[in-house]
Amino acid sequence: MENNQEPIIKQVQFADNLGRYWMTPLTIILALSIVGIPLLLLWLPLGSYFTRRYINNMSTELTAKKLVVRKGIFTRTENTVPLDKITDMALIQGPLMRFFKLHQLTIETAGQSGMGALLSLTGIIGAAEFRSLVLAQKEKLGQIEPSSAQDENNETSVVSLLQEISDTLKRIENNSKT
Repeated sequence: MENNQEPIIKQVQFADNLGRYWMTPLTIILALSIVGIPLLLLWLPLGSYFTRRYINNMSTELTAKKLVVRKGIFTRTENTVPLDKITDMALIQGPLMRFFKLHQLTIETAGQSGMGALLSLTGIIGAAEFRSLVLAQKEKLGQIEPSSAQDENNETSVVSLLQEISDTLKRIENNSKT
């Protein structure tokens, strides 16, 4: 979707058992209900197919300045999160996730509306290491000082703006005296 030439620092891979993790809760519910047992014949092949397609369409990339997450089958979504806007990255692992040896990485940003995480990434291989890498890159980005050329341009524009304001005030003052 995006043609930005910013170099990719890390492109994550997702765990092979992520699809089984997503399918397990409904499979258990269907297996425990009498009505659900025949539905398992539909759920298992269809659920496996669409889960596999969804996982194949997921990608997450860390660049020098942002985190890009793409996902979706029918409606494709691309979220681009500037690293300097990230306020929290949490690792979550529930009982079923522990069984499948998976983690969920949630990302919250400054200025996001609503409760909960802006992004939730489940099944990243090496989730703790990826979290550390993102936070380290965010810190590195925060340490980069703006170039002196930008400072000089800003100073010049501020001085010229102040001069215009001063000239305008003098004209107003002169007009009010007459």
